[in-house]
Amino acid sequence: MYRFLLTPRWWGINVFVVLAVPVCIFMGSWQLGRFEDRVQDHESAKAQAHERSTDGRRAEARPLDALLPVDQDTSGEQATATGRYGRQLLVPDRELDDKRGFYVLTLLRTDEGKSLPVVRGWLPGDASAAKAPAAPKGEVTVTGALQASESPGSNGVSAAGGLPRGQLGAISSASLVNLVRDDVYDAWVTLTEADPGMKTVPAAAPSNTGLDLKAFQNLGYTGEWFVFAGFVVFMWFRLFRREAEVARDARLGLLPDAAHAAPEAAPKP
Repeated sequence: MYRFLLTPRWWGINVFVVLAVPVCIFMGSWQLGRFEDRVQDHESAKAQAHERSTDGRRAEARPLDALLPVDQDTSGEQATATGRYGRQLLVPDRELDDKRGFYVLTLLRTDEGKSLPVVRGWLPGDASAAKAPAAPKGEVTVTGALQASESPGSNGVSAAGGLPRGQLGAISSASLVNLVRDDVYDAWVTLTEADPGMKTVPAAAPSNTGLDLKAFQNLGYTGEWFVFAGFVVFMWFRLFRREAEVARDARLGLLPDAAHAAPEAAPKP
């Protein structure tokens, strides 16, 4: 009854199923592992950011240039830089302690001739230049947590455009390149101790370590691969049952005779 399984056609089907199912299971397991790794990185990054934020005052600060470029290891480290404050900008729609407010960002022109974005603190409410305290005059040395440039639309960073003059959506060199004449560091610093009248902005976790869209894409791909494996098995079973039913009907003589199944040819005149 099942001799059809030995035909070349079914040999090909069986070989495909035997190869496809393990591949789908392997790929699904790999994507699940990627998701779990991202979850672990997320938790580790949160713990690291919290630890560095809590111990920031006791940590030994290092020169800014010694920590660049910013990566997962140097993000959140205490950096120090010397220079003079220049242009001041506001970063609206930033939350702190579940309250909406804005960052006060001032560009520090360092001795190297490049500008470093420095978040001097956070204030509640709508962004207003009148609320923001003026930056200290003269040469200053700042100390704060080193942060990587932000990307619009990630980690709560607004992707909205058309901001009023003097406001900035994302803290990044790409956003600042058209606003200042100096070269801008591809990094920024949030002060360990905010300037008077403002709250300190805690260091954020390094980029690409959160439960972002990529992480949930890995989880979605996991489900897709396992569904593919189940679909392959389902289709094999469906084809097998249909073929077995045809073979059973043929054995019982239930199939119509080929001569009767085909329409009779019209007689020639």
